[in-house]
Amino acid sequence: MSDDHAVDRATEVFVAHRNLLFTVAYEMLGSAADAEDVLQETWLRWVEVDLEQVREQRAYLVRITTRQALNRLRTLSRRRESYVGPWLPEPLLTAPDVAQDVELAESVSMAMMLVLETLSPTERAVFVLREVFDVGYDEIAAAVDKTPAAVRQIAHRARLHVDARRPRAVVSQSQTRAAVESFLRALEGGDLQGLLDVLAPEVVYMGDGGGVKHAALRPIVGAAKVARLLVAGLGRNTIPLAFAPTMVNGSPALTIHLDGELDSIVTVQAEAGRLTGLYVVRNPEKLSRIASETSLALR
Repeated sequence: MSDDHAVDRATEVFVAHRNLLFTVAYEMLGSAADAEDVLQETWLRWVEVDLEQVREQRAYLVRITTRQALNRLRTLSRRRESYVGPWLPEPLLTAPDVAQDVELAESVSMAMMLVLETLSPTERAVFVLREVFDVGYDEIAAAVDKTPAAVRQIAHRARLHVDARRPRAVVSQSQTRAAVESFLRALEGGDLQGLLDVLAPEVVYMGDGGGVKHAALRPIVGAAKVARLLVAGLGRNTIPLAFAPTMVNGSPALTIHLDGELDSIVTVQAEAGRLTGLYVVRNPEKLSRIASETSLALR
């Protein structure tokens, strides 16, 4: 087989699995930019592989991607310790098919991504591969350099950790959309009571400005505090604001444009018709993926 033919074949296989590999890396890292870097590193290693010796190409690619993502995640964990204010995952503008896949939409929701942030790098890798992508224990063991028995223990521990922190009930897209629409109407009208009606009593507000844009340096808890913060912010602002519904990470969300320029992405967590989480990303470095849809896949 000629070198050119080998590269062409490697490219064909890589492209066929690219959306899956990006999703694996993104769920492990919470950053599209870092996920893209991991895919580049994966490609450079993949193109050197003798495909004739690879029995399961998908599994092999996932293994390379996982190892590269783990290396990067350990570096990022140290970097995030000095991040200014709360760190939120990078929001992705997603296609309608992501929202229609309940399993995929839940796995990339901002609420779940924040739960994954509380796991250690190895726990996160094991949980994502096992619970989200249904990878076998032997394959995961090869990817994270652990024994299958150790991987089973890690998976069990990570599952308990996530189950204790994930949303208590599955909320339909229509219910979330209705809550977001009520929230949008209240925002546009500066309606304090309207906000109190749609915010759950213990709602958590998190803002990510990354030290570049103004944002709360700590999470704000409680409907009254969050509502007052939002109304006060609207009242102080003298530049035209425009709110618009969108789909981010497979769920209904809002964009906020300030004087015609994208300023913020607001993603939510909803339960029983009320918003229990508001996640506002203002850091400009995290808003680049809102210009076009990102394709994600579980298989």
